[in-house]
Amino acid sequence: MDTSESSTRSGTDPSDESAGSAAPPPRRGWRRWAMDTRPLRVPAYRRLWSSTIVTSVGSQLTAVAVPKQIFDITGSSAWVGAASLAGLLPLIVFALWGGAVADSMDRRKLLLITNIGIGVTSLLFWLQAATGMESVAALMVLLAVQQAFWGLNAPARTASIARLVPEAQLPAANALGSTVMQTGQVVGPLLAGALIPVIGLPELYLIDALALCVTVWAVYRLPALPPLAGRATRRAGVREIAEGFRYISMHKVLLLSFLADIIAMVLGMPRALFPQLAAQTYGSYGEGLALGLLFAAIPVGAVLGGLFSGTFSRARRHGLMVIGAVVGWGAAVAGFGLSANLWVAVAFLAAAGVADMVSMVFRGAILLSAATDEMRGRMQGVFTVVVAGGPRLADVLHGTAGSVFGPRAAVAGGGLLVVVVMLALAAAVPALRRYRV
Repeated sequence: MDTSESSTRSGTDPSDESAGSAAPPPRRGWRRWAMDTRPLRVPAYRRLWSSTIVTSVGSQLTAVAVPKQIFDITGSSAWVGAASLAGLLPLIVFALWGGAVADSMDRRKLLLITNIGIGVTSLLFWLQAATGMESVAALMVLLAVQQAFWGLNAPARTASIARLVPEAQLPAANALGSTVMQTGQVVGPLLAGALIPVIGLPELYLIDALALCVTVWAVYRLPALPPLAGRATRRAGVREIAEGFRYISMHKVLLLSFLADIIAMVLGMPRALFPQLAAQTYGSYGEGLALGLLFAAIPVGAVLGGLFSGTFSRARRHGLMVIGAVVGWGAAVAGFGLSANLWVAVAFLAAAGVADMVSMVFRGAILLSAATDEMRGRMQGVFTVVVAGGPRLADVLHGTAGSVFGPRAAVAGGGLLVVVVMLALAAAVPALRRYRV
């Protein structure tokens, strides 16, 4: 690894690092396969992670309630899709800007401001639902504002992790956080579906708002996370955002980590074809059952990968782990496309979820270790945009390909493309496969 891509650990609070930097005793038996929980010994990280447990479920309640309410008002799925797009543009813009802001001010302070902002929008969601406003325009405006706050929040939250835990534990910390988020994506919608008939939509928004109070309290108890001593104070504007993109272009391992995610998600995320596959290919199993299993399989696989992340989180060849995970994702998606049996298809999607977890863990670790602290916020801003935008581009690509070639051919072809393109990129540019910590 060249010096421009070396990791940096300056600025970590020594009192926090000492809690987790000592070499642990060898883990025996089943514990060597289980999730590495050493980062939870660091009090500050434990507070940040604990808050995520609550909000990962609460945010999914709102994620279900908003489209449900829009459909109830309009009876149109087109309006539901329009609302999704209304939230995408603010997320992209404010994630990029939020990354620059996170590099120019105390990240704890930014997290406090943005979490309070998200909580206020959740209260406004509750208020409009409780008063029976029934305004799609109001819902779309609130969604756009909430996504803007989330775009500001996400880069600061993730960039802070590298200041809270030792570098060797970054993969384990990412596995802990990603597992909680994936669990929320499974539990949250299920809980929302169970609660809507019992308590109604307004209360879902209120539960989310109350959950955010826990997050605000946890963030309040974090140590201050200002820019490191000796760094020049700068504003957060277009120039600083552009500096972030120039930084990525100058550091191949960072650029390749982003490209790996784009390859996997744009070419290989088949969710747009799930409804058609559930109706046509797996309809004999029951369309509703098939659709639910297809959508749940990837996050369930990711959760399982997180729970057993002790099998991989101590690996030092982070670049090879990303390459292997993306290739594994593509192979599993191709297997899914070739499967006529629903249960085999679900098994392949779950395997893809495991591969996605491995990829998330090590891509996240690379972004935190290969970038200097004054650039970490901007790297996480770009990461947020890639994660949000990639699957949406995949929806367009796979939806079109499915109409032309048929859904199974489109899925299998996309998975094979992921494998071919990722291996070709790894062979052509060795920086990623050589990266290690």
